[in-house]
Amino acid sequence: MTKEGKLESQWEEDNWITAEGKDVIVIGGGDTGTDCIGTSMRHRCNSVTNFELMPQPPVERANDNPWPQWPRVFGIDYGHAEVRAATGKDPRVYSVMTKELTGDADGNVTALITQDVEMTATGPKAIEGSEREWPADLVVLSMGFLSPEAYVTEELGLDVDQRNNIQASYGDFRTSVEGVFAGGDCRRGQSLVVWAINEGRGTADACDQYLQQKRFDEVDSTQITGAFANLSSLSPNI
Repeated sequence: MTKEGKLESQWEEDNWITAEGKDVIVIGGGDTGTDCIGTSMRHRCNSVTNFELMPQPPVERANDNPWPQWPRVFGIDYGHAEVRAATGKDPRVYSVMTKELTGDADGNVTALITQDVEMTATGPKAIEGSEREWPADLVVLSMGFLSPEAYVTEELGLDVDQRNNIQASYGDFRTSVEGVFAGGDCRRGQSLVVWAINEGRGTADACDQYLQQKRFDEVDSTQITGAFANLSSLSPNI
């Protein structure tokens, strides 16, 4: 891909998804959301809007967010800055959730219906009568997760940490269950794709070492058993 966002090699040209000339809505924030916004701008989209479920964070740390906790403060990443420079406004819309997607007869999305939300002790609550319609030709999902699916860890009986991620040490990747390894987001929590690649390779290497050692142990055990079997045929008087 060129710096202008064009597919230079023409690989999979017919299946290439472009934001050029489209009204783009990115649902979810974080690093991935910023990348989606920035890429849409490079594709020369008509507009880009970013939905955030949570309310806009404060400019400075709140009293319940002291150091050394990660600062939950308002920030401007490169994607937001590019939209601001081009349109004069921030692309983010806070405290909003998608209620419905509408489309045409061919199955193409044409708009999103949203509702404003307020945060309660039990989570986000939709505000009645706050529905809004947003034109959309392309919708990009950029929603992370809090932890791995519980049914996986529970069914396998894996130990988890305080954030309910699978407990395994970096570099070793062994879980609390023999023969089960974990790496990437399910172990370290939601993170960057480069970490997923790194830990994926590390986990594969750890699995390979485990299987090789297991095979060696089985062969070694067989040889020892065979040796004693030969000795049992000898006379005890010798």
